[in-house]
Amino acid sequence: MTENDTRGSPYAPHTDAETATMLDAIGVDSVEALFDIPDAVRFDGDFDIDARSEQAVRTEIGRLLGRNDDLTELLGRGHYDHYVPSLVDHLADRSEFLTSYTQYQPEVAQGFLQVLFEYQSMLVELTGLDVANCSMYDAATALGEAATLSQRVRSVSGDRALVPEIMPEGRRAVLENYAAGADVTVESYPMVDANVDLDALEAMLDEDVAMVYAENPTVRGTIEESLAAIGDLADAHDALFCLGSDPVALALLEEPASVGADVVVGDASTLGLGTAYGMGTGLFATREDYLRQVPGRLVGVGEDDTGHRAYTLTLQTREQHIRRERATSNICTNQAWVALRTAIHAAWLGPDSLVELAEDCVTLPRDLAARLNEINGVTAPVHDRHHFREFCARTDQPADAIADDLRAEGFAVHVVGEHLLQVCVTDTTADTTDRFVDAMAEVAP
Repeated sequence: MTENDTRGSPYAPHTDAETATMLDAIGVDSVEALFDIPDAVRFDGDFDIDARSEQAVRTEIGRLLGRNDDLTELLGRGHYDHYVPSLVDHLADRSEFLTSYTQYQPEVAQGFLQVLFEYQSMLVELTGLDVANCSMYDAATALGEAATLSQRVRSVSGDRALVPEIMPEGRRAVLENYAAGADVTVESYPMVDANVDLDALEAMLDEDVAMVYAENPTVRGTIEESLAAIGDLADAHDALFCLGSDPVALALLEEPASVGADVVVGDASTLGLGTAYGMGTGLFATREDYLRQVPGRLVGVGEDDTGHRAYTLTLQTREQHIRRERATSNICTNQAWVALRTAIHAAWLGPDSLVELAEDCVTLPRDLAARLNEINGVTAPVHDRHHFREFCARTDQPADAIADDLRAEGFAVHVVGEHLLQVCVTDTTADTTDRFVDAMAEVAP
């Protein structure tokens, strides 16, 4: 940047005299002195990229993408791939959805606002809780927001958040980042066979615990069997019970409200997005008691002056309404378009098909684990639990070596221990299980 960059700009309309006055007040001689950019990364006006035609660029990009491994990904641990019907793309790609950033002008955004209201309504029905916002960044930030919410709820005191000792590393790291800003300490409680160790959790609970977090299913795919007991323990110590899940799992597993959950967080993009390699949509639902403490945006419904139903953003606490340290959240956007895709996908499935999809998430890993267990050198599943989408398998040979050999056969799986692999199977990879079993039988003994 040079001094000339600011003159004549509609975004910084400063005359030479105004610029000089500001620089003098700051105590520097030039605009350039405000920036400390190392020479190695300083832009010198030349990107050093040769101009090419569109055809040449497409050819080059195709060549680069062709170097990617063509692998069947049996990967999970927080990111899941379900078939997304083409209807979702066709509706979500309409211009009124693609070009709408934030629906601040309800008079021109009724369609988008209604979809987001339906999205909230679906999450309320799935969780049994009273309030859901119209999306957050991802599951990790939603969990972080739950921890900060625990500090704003008057009925809760304490500064400790208890979480499972096995949970997605990225989710734990984001939570700790949030917790540091709110002076909350994150501590791990033990697990037994991949589920909550209730006795150990109870021993850690005290009046200084603000939140207890559990996941269903867990990061290893096990279905948590003691949710009601966890909820009772949290309630007995006046702590928030936060449950992590997703819309597909919620269609079949225990309803969070029925087991005492105060907050539900997770990844809503298991519907509508497909494999996104890290991108997600944070779901956040809670009790009506905490309505004014909910982070993010809420769409409300009322009537216009003609008596017709009308939608608008309500109880906003972000963007131009932010209150810095007094705000419920300092995230200044959401995932409205991706939440829209989730709502379209859920509506396309309907209640019956959504339950059928969730049932497949139980039967597919169960059947695959049973087949792998027949292979010499493989024990599956490792955990004596019901599973959802994924499970762990123990290998006699080192897991890293098995995973490398499987990669050579065209499959990607997670290595989670010296002799532990984690395998995820959904409707999008169900037709590859025969080949995967054959490959495992080839490389495992």
